[in-house]
Amino acid sequence: MANKSFVRGAAVLAVAGIIIKVLGAFFRIPLGNMIGDEGMAYYQAAYPIYVLFLTLATSGIPIAISRMVSERIAVGNDIEAHRVFKISFLLLFSIGAVSFAICFFGAGLIVNAIGLPDAKFAMRSVACALLLVPTMAAFRGYFQGRQNMNPTAVSQVVEQLFRVGVGLTLAYVLLKKGTEYAAAGASFGAAAGAIGGLLAVCIIYFRRRSAMKAEIEESKSRGLEHEKGSKILWRIFAIAVPITIGAAIMPIMNFIDTGMVVNRLQATGWSYADAKSLYGQLTGFAGPFINFPQVLTQAVAMSIVPAIAASFKLGDMNSLRKDVQVGLRIAVIVGIPCALGLMSLSEPIMILLYPLRREAAIGAAPCLFIMAFGVIFLSTIQTLTGVLQGIGKQMIPVRNLAIGACAKIAVTYWLTGIHAINAKGAAIGTVVAYIIAATLDLLAVQKYTGAKFDIGLTYIKPLVNGLVMSAVAIGTYKLCFLFMGNALSTMCAVALAAVVYGVMLFVTKTITRDEVLLLPKGKKLVKIVDKFVK
Repeated sequence: MANKSFVRGAAVLAVAGIIIKVLGAFFRIPLGNMIGDEGMAYYQAAYPIYVLFLTLATSGIPIAISRMVSERIAVGNDIEAHRVFKISFLLLFSIGAVSFAICFFGAGLIVNAIGLPDAKFAMRSVACALLLVPTMAAFRGYFQGRQNMNPTAVSQVVEQLFRVGVGLTLAYVLLKKGTEYAAAGASFGAAAGAIGGLLAVCIIYFRRRSAMKAEIEESKSRGLEHEKGSKILWRIFAIAVPITIGAAIMPIMNFIDTGMVVNRLQATGWSYADAKSLYGQLTGFAGPFINFPQVLTQAVAMSIVPAIAASFKLGDMNSLRKDVQVGLRIAVIVGIPCALGLMSLSEPIMILLYPLRREAAIGAAPCLFIMAFGVIFLSTIQTLTGVLQGIGKQMIPVRNLAIGACAKIAVTYWLTGIHAINAKGAAIGTVVAYIIAATLDLLAVQKYTGAKFDIGLTYIKPLVNGLVMSAVAIGTYKLCFLFMGNALSTMCAVALAAVVYGVMLFVTKTITRDEVLLLPKGKKLVKIVDKFVK
C-alpha cells in the first residue's frame, strides 16, 4: 500500500510540475524577449538571493513536518500529527517575517555586494513573497505527511498562475521606465503567486477540516503518548537543520557564481557589459531549462519521504527497499531522456524559445548542452536524498553535496578564467558537483537500506532508450529543416522523440504493466499501451 501511495502521489505532483513549468515557460520566455540580457541580469541577481532565503525558510521544515506527521499517522496518533503542523506553522511564519525584513530593508547592501546596484528594485519586490510562502509550506508539509499530494499540487498550480499573470503584466507596464523597473515588476509576481497559492491551500484545509478533526478525536481515545511542544520543536529542528543546510548549498554556490563569474570574466579581458550578457545567458537563458526535469524528479522525492518514513517507523524493510528501487528507477527513466533531449537539440531549442534574442540564444546553447548532462545526476540526487531523509540520515546528503560544491568552486574559478571557455566553466563546475554528490548518495543508500539495484533495468535500458530517442530527435530535426524553419522542425523532433522514448520503455520492458497499474487511471493506461505494444 505504501508503494502504491508513493507512486500515485509522485504522479500527481509530476503532472502539477509539468503544468507549472509550462506556465513558467510562458513567463521566462516572453520576459527574456521583453527585457533582454541586461534585464535578465537584474532579475537573476535578485532571484537566486530570494531562493536562498526561501530555501533557508522552507526547505527543511516542510520535510520535517511530512516525516513527523507520517510517522505519527502510521501508528494512529493523528492528534500529535496535527500538533506538529500547528507548531511548525508558527515557526515558519516567524522565519518568513525575519527573511522578508532582511531582504527588503537590506536590498541595497546585498545587490551592491554583487556588483549590480540597479537590481535593488527587483530584490525588494521579490522579498514580499517571503512573508507568505513559508506559511503556505506548512500546509503543504502537513498534507504530504498524510500522503495526500493533491493540495500541494493544486496550490502550486494556482501560485504559478498568479505569478505569471501578475509578473508579466507588471514587467510590460514598467518597461518604459527602464529594464531595472521591469525586472522588479517581474519579481513581484512571486509575491502575487504566494497570495494565490496560500488562499488555495487554506480553502482545501478548511474544507477537509471536519474529516481530519474526526480522525483527531478518534486518536484521543487511544491514550497515545502526548508530546511536549518543546520536544516537537526540537525534533523539527533536528530534522530540518541538516536538510536546510544541504538545500542551501547550491543556492549559495549560485550566489557565489553571481559575483565570481562576472568578475572572473572581466579579469580575462571581457568587458563589464559582455560579462553581464554571458552571465545572463548562463543563468537567465540556459539555467531555467535544467529546472524542468527537476519538477518530475522532485515529485518523486517529495512523495517518497513520507512513504519511506512510515515503512521505517513500522520496521517494514521489504516495502522500504521496494520503494527505494522504484524511486531510483523513476528518477533515471525521467532524467536520461530530458538530459539527452536537451543536449541533442540545445541550439534549436534556444532559438525556438528566444527568437527575438537570437544571438544571445545561440550563445547560451553551449551552456545548455553542458548543464543538460548534469540532469541525470541531479535526478538521482533528489530521489536518494529523499530516501536518506526518510530513514533519518539527513546529514549524509548534506555532506555529499558540500563535497561536490567545493569541487564546483574550484572548477568554476579555474575554467571561467580561461577566455575561450568563459561562462561555460560555471556550467561544467555544476555538473562536476552533481556527479560527485550522486555517486556518494548512491553508496550511502545501499549501505543503510540494503537496497540492491538491477543495473540493466535501472541504468542500461533507460540509457539505450534515451540514445535511440536522441538519434530520432537529431534525424527528425535535420530532415524537417530541409523543408521548414527551425520552430516547426524543433517541435516535430521533440514530439516524435517523446513518442519513441515512451514506446521504447515498453518494448525493452523498462516499465512493466504492473507498474503502470500503480499510476492514477492505471487500468485505462494499460489498455492504451496494450493496443500498441504486445
